[in-house]
Amino acid sequence: MKSIILPHGKYQDLESYKNSVIIYAATQYFCQHYLSRGDRTIDQMTQAARSGKQNIVEGCMASGASTETEIKLISVARASLEELLEDYKDYLRTHNLLLWNKDDIRTIQVRQMARLKDRNYEVYRPIIESNSPEYVCNAMITLIHQTNFLLDRQLDSLQHAFCAKGGMRERMYQARKQALQNNSRQEVTESLELLRVIYQKLYANETMPEDFKADILSLVTQVGLLLKGK
Repeated sequence: MKSIILPHGKYQDLESYKNSVIIYAATQYFCQHYLSRGDRTIDQMTQAARSGKQNIVEGCMASGASTETEIKLISVARASLEELLEDYKDYLRTHNLLLWNKDDIRTIQVRQMARLKDRNYEVYRPIIESNSPEYVCNAMITLIHQTNFLLDRQLDSLQHAFCAKGGMRERMYQARKQALQNNSRQEVTESLELLRVIYQKLYANETMPEDFKADILSLVTQVGLLLKGK
């Protein structure tokens, strides 16, 4: 019988998760260095970054049991990062700083860092901790856009998989159906064996008329056919 719980986890291999770890660490640095102590935005930005990361983790771990839950949690991660994206844009607006366009050479340089293998915060630390708040904001905006693109693709794939294969309820139904079919076949086998033994005993009775034996054989055959068709 196929397992009801599908393979799951391995979120560490997802590029979206790797990005979310970098975003969380960079956001903590940004809040500590460029926002005033007591500013409510610090908690809001930190929680949004954490939510983006943690919901990817939780979604992947829940995927074995429920595709629906995975879709919901990945959607929450996507929404949290969108909220964080707006916070970085708000900082640029309220401080009269420039929002880079997608063709800016600096945007392209940050975007190309996604191609590096074994990426982590240490790879991004030099550009985060040695540049202006304008640079940090734009670097994070670029990275969040990349992450959201990956999450959108992940959600699209999950939705297609759910439509094609269903979720936990469908797997449970099929598993139960298969178990009942297996039990039914076992019952048929046992019933046929019992009929065979009864027939042999009756047929061996020398005092029983031949026509009665023929009737018994016919009855056993008919019951056996009925059981096989169960």
